[in-house]
Amino acid sequence: MSSEVRKYLKFGGVTVVILLSLGYLAYTGVQDSKSYYVTIKELQGMGNDVYSKRLRVAGNVVPGSIRRSGTRVEFLLKENDLTLPVSYTGTEAPPDTFKDDSQALADGSFGRDGVFHAKQLQAKCASKYAPQPAQPGAAPAGQTGMSQVQTSGSAGMAN
Repeated sequence: MSSEVRKYLKFGGVTVVILLSLGYLAYTGVQDSKSYYVTIKELQGMGNDVYSKRLRVAGNVVPGSIRRSGTRVEFLLKENDLTLPVSYTGTEAPPDTFKDDSQALADGSFGRDGVFHAKQLQAKCASKYAPQPAQPGAAPAGQTGMSQVQTSGSAGMAN
């Protein structure tokens, strides 16, 4: 073989090794970050598969169930008549919106001890932060003042 052919074979071999390595890293990264969204009812009916999968479970925080101990937070999630004990031990503190009766989403795994061990926790904002519905027959906020300014400005130009 000529030295030129050997250079191309080495280059091709190194390229294949790099592409296979990147493919493997991409595949394992996707597998590690994949999580299944389940309801509490589905979680209780999954059998032994429930212990080997990364899961996401949502529900309402049961009032009075939040217990904080350092960075660890334990609480109960409720969906219809079913409850699920959750233990959160993430690296960040729970969000400020995480309170009694708030909707929460826990991401983690279900343990053989019957507790959902969450690594991430999200809480939806309470409905009190939503804009108030408009009164029937009332102009939307901010439009009345603009109409008056435009009307008076137009009238002043016409004179």
